[in-house]
Amino acid sequence: MTRATLAEVLGPALRDGQAVAGLVCLGWEDMRAYVAAAEAEGAPVILQVGPGARAHTPLPVLAQMMRTLADGASVPVVLHLDHGEDAEVCRAAIGEGFTSVMYDGSRLPLGDNIARTAAIAAMARAAGVSCEGELGFVGYAGGAVSTGTDPGEAARFVADTGVDALAVSVGNVHLQTEATDGIDEARLRAIAAVVPVPLVIHGGSGVPPAQRRRLAATARVAKFNIGTELRQTFGQALRDVLAEGPAVFDRIAILAATEPALTQAARVAIRSLRD
Repeated sequence: MTRATLAEVLGPALRDGQAVAGLVCLGWEDMRAYVAAAEAEGAPVILQVGPGARAHTPLPVLAQMMRTLADGASVPVVLHLDHGEDAEVCRAAIGEGFTSVMYDGSRLPLGDNIARTAAIAAMARAAGVSCEGELGFVGYAGGAVSTGTDPGEAARFVADTGVDALAVSVGNVHLQTEATDGIDEARLRAIAAVVPVPLVIHGGSGVPPAQRRRLAATARVAKFNIGTELRQTFGQALRDVLAEGPAVFDRIAILAATEPALTQAARVAIRSLRD
């Protein structure tokens, strides 16, 4: 069995000036492709399911798929709940065998975010599970605007909550379809100077690969969440499969044919955080 907690993979990454890919999963095909990519690269991987995946597929079903893949993998695999809305979904994930939960209180006032995150971190710790928190709101491309993370508040948040990792808002944006140069490296380094735990960048698809590697090596960023660029790969692969075989109608054959491209894209993403 190679299930690992978030803390177990981020600690070595931080020590070595690297980062671990938090790959956003929507179903069986991408989960399987991501584990294959991690094995090919000899790297740990974080399989994570957010609210969209949970709305489409029940949490116990997602958990069973992830457990099956992790237990057969040759590399450490973290089963991570992304953007947990409340204590109940975090508790349910822990009960289903997730090894890491993220509680997202980023829209709350600081005191409320600290109190709720601390309670969930304590619950996770009692179960031997890691907890990621978020301070500062990471916005969405074409949608809600970000609110940057304050370094002083970040130091207080980590001290008062006991989280294992901190997601920060430093110009990163969810759902970016193209990489930009929007990261505020000065703010990020100011946070890194006062926060002892690994930092997490959501919206990693909007960060150029060279910058990902530099931030992993020099700014204590040990986890990048990467989803949009892989969904783009899946979408293009699916279109290609259908265009090349218009008579193919078998669902399994169609979806399985997307996996090689998705595996290769995931390998490139994983490699960008280590090489």
